[in-house]
Amino acid sequence: MSGELSASAGRVQQALEAFGLPLRVVELPASTRTAMEAAEAIGCTVAQIAKSIVFRAEPSGQPILVVASGANRVNLDKLSILVGEPVSLADPAFVREATGFVIGGVPPIGHQRKMSTFLDEDLMDHSEIWAAAGTPYAVFRLRPADLPRLTGGAFVKTT
Repeated sequence: MSGELSASAGRVQQALEAFGLPLRVVELPASTRTAMEAAEAIGCTVAQIAKSIVFRAEPSGQPILVVASGANRVNLDKLSILVGEPVSLADPAFVREATGFVIGGVPPIGHQRKMSTFLDEDLMDHSEIWAAAGTPYAVFRLRPADLPRLTGGAFVKTT
């Protein structure tokens, strides 16, 4: 963990502070780009990783955020029903434009654009979870119950 945060991680810390929650971004020496890497670097289970995945709705082109347990795969058919139109995984350029962050570091908050957000109800099985914080080396710990307040999303079945 370093003393001063990188610019992207600092943006996430500022977004967290705006909610008045005592959540702290940490930057780790090991990669947290994938759920497996993050779990290994943190010392938690893969299921405790809250991965932020951006999808693109068609034909509207709207970004859709799913914060899913690292152990789960999002079911595109279920997500399409929730969204009301077909969705597909967003490409890296779309993710960067919508969130302001690169894949592997996309946090659940602090995005460039407002987007509909869905939260994987399986995250509620844990007392604490970890989310990306702006870079593939930055994370923050939170309670699943904090996610609706931080993201404006609701817990649903996404798998």
